Amino acid sequence: MSENIRVVIADDERLVRMGLRVVIDAEPDLSVVGEAADGAEVVPLVRELRPDVVLMDVRMPGIDGIRATEQLMGTMAEPPRILVVTTFEHDDHVYDALRAGAAGFLLKRARAEEMLQAVRLVARGDSLLFPAAVRELALRHAPEAPRVAAPERGPIGRLTEREGQVLRLMAAGLNNAEIAQRLVVSQETVKTHVGSVFAKLGARDRTQAVIVAYESGFVLPG
Repeated sequence: MSENIRVVIADDERLVRMGLRVVIDAEPDLSVVGEAADGAEVVPLVRELRPDVVLMDVRMPGIDGIRATEQLMGTMAEPPRILVVTTFEHDDHVYDALRAGAAGFLLKRARAEEMLQAVRLVARGDSLLFPAAVRELALRHAPEAPRVAAPERGPIGRLTEREGQVLRLMAAGLNNAEIAQRLVVSQETVKTHVGSVFAKLGARDRTQAVIVAYESGFVLPG
């Protein structure tokens, strides 16, 4: 990631794009390098401009934010961090976008400070996994998700006992510092375990790891 965080805005509403650009460009460490009105535009634009973060409207004409996220994640060696922008926090499309590889989501009614914090957070490689709404979406979908293999025989089965503990605490919404305190270990140790969980599950970030935990049955609703 460059010192200046480069952002592409993808939204079919011109006024929304204008508002986001004004807020982002006012910050010394952020800049909007491009805009797209639908998913068909955003994919080639991102490949050309190589932004750090894409603010992706989940509902757009042509190719929606979910398909655009899938295409970027599936075709780019180093895809940008994608932050889904949505009107409704319990929108099932949000969950589909997270499964496709988005790092988190942001409500359109979020305050400017919250939006800026979210952009900086995902740009440095973290996941905007909680607010709890993301966890609720995962819980809602988990009972209907196909269980291809029992957890002990799938990727979850490759986790050590400690890594499994760390994954469960991630699913409960704890950050690394909180996990370290709960397990009485150093944050560096937790960071190592988290990295190992990502590698074994084939997850890019916390969001993807937690979704695997729910959909495999490793973490159960309630």
